[in-house]
Amino acid sequence: MNNNKKPLNEAEIISRLKQGRVSFPPLSLRFKERKQPKAGARLDGLVEITWAKVKADFALEIKALSTPKAFMDALSLLKNTRLTKNLLPMLIVPFLNEERLKELEKEGISGIDLCGNGIVTAADKFAIYRTGQPNRFPSYSPIKNVYRKNSSLVSRLFLVRPVFTSVNEVLEGIKDLDFMSKALNRPSINLSTVSKALAEMENDLIISRNNGQIRLLQPEVLLDKLSENYRAPENRSIISLKVDLDRLSLLKRLAESSKEANTPVMVGGLSSVSRYAVMQRGEEVTIYSARPEEVIKQLPGKETDKFANLKLVEIEDATVYFDAREENGLLWSSPVQTYLELMKGDKRDQETAQQVRNEILTPLKKTLQ
Repeated sequence: MNNNKKPLNEAEIISRLKQGRVSFPPLSLRFKERKQPKAGARLDGLVEITWAKVKADFALEIKALSTPKAFMDALSLLKNTRLTKNLLPMLIVPFLNEERLKELEKEGISGIDLCGNGIVTAADKFAIYRTGQPNRFPSYSPIKNVYRKNSSLVSRLFLVRPVFTSVNEVLEGIKDLDFMSKALNRPSINLSTVSKALAEMENDLIISRNNGQIRLLQPEVLLDKLSENYRAPENRSIISLKVDLDRLSLLKRLAESSKEANTPVMVGGLSSVSRYAVMQRGEEVTIYSARPEEVIKQLPGKETDKFANLKLVEIEDATVYFDAREENGLLWSSPVQTYLELMKGDKRDQETAQQVRNEILTPLKKTLQ
């Protein structure tokens, strides 16, 4: 299914209603042009719903998008519109999942979609609830997934700093923390992509844009979305080494090697855990670098698969290095990168990830209070 297919507009949904192409058995629907100048005047039309010989009239709010923002906007409008006594409120959108149907049920508002899901209630007449039909109208997005690859730099930035005043300020914030872009002297993201990513995040109710502020609304949900969509970066090569140094000495030597080779290296997420959580890991250190062969030249060790204490992974992915934390000349993975890697690990890793999660969310919640 093509997620980039442009959606129906509201006029096309009304056309389907007029043609009888919107159904919700065993009910029958008949669209009626809005005639009342007051009741339902802010809404999109009326529909007469019949079951056997029982009828009820509904005032419609129609949305062409099924995004969380579109749903909440429509729900707010229906809750705050005064209708005449003989009219009931109803929402029509391309798709309603079970969570949104439950929300409609809680608010006492009917709603149906174009896929066969819905809740239609008229007191003392009928009440029908149906869910489980798949989404045949995925939302159009100019970016396939704003929570993955380079467009996810926007999301990652909001988990470091939750409030901005402009799209340009967001872009500059990304540039400041984009270590790989600086090292390779090439941009990872442009203003247009940032703007599109912000629009999608607003549709998902992750951020709001009001009164000259772009503000993070749901840090927990944003972190969950990044985790759900995270894929381990592609690596070109992995080199395992046995270096005759203890862990602390090895880390110090890596910082020196990075400087001598004039190439940044970063301690991988799983090897950075001790900075953000209490967890014992093995002696092996995983290092990410765009040019590991240059780093190796500076190290007193040899390649081996047995008893290796250093793993060098060739990675150029900007998202991995984003917001890396520098200490004593060595870069460490950010709390977000560390969390994402832990969440892809075993049960013990995922339990440890909750400590890192708190490390990320606690300061954000204080800032947003």
